[in-house]
Amino acid sequence: MTCRTRSTLLLAVLACVSTACSSSAELSPLAQQGQRVYQNVCIACHNGDPTQDGSAGPAIAGSSRELIEARVLHGAYPPGYTPKRQSNAMPRFEYLSDQIDALAAYLAEVPRAKTAGAPTG
Repeated sequence: MTCRTRSTLLLAVLACVSTACSSSAELSPLAQQGQRVYQNVCIACHNGDPTQDGSAGPAIAGSSRELIEARVLHGAYPPGYTPKRQSNAMPRFEYLSDQIDALAAYLAEVPRAKTAGAPTG
């Protein structure tokens, strides 16, 4: 590997790291807690980027607290809600009952954090 190739690779890695850090830094402390829960639990089915569809679960950025609580704790939908996908594949995660506010904060803030970090032009 040449010196130039190493330098380019190092710059690419640093750019990725700084982008990841800056988007997380733009989240509130509660949303950062929700991001950790999302990354440890939800990305098994949902995309690592909650604004995108996952392999088994839909994009969930911007989901209401009511929807998050109903799906995560009860495996149901709130009254009157029309699901994005017709599936009952999502299991209940009752052990996350104390993390609903954090997940809701993260899913509410992540679209804004992505927009804030987007290049303007």
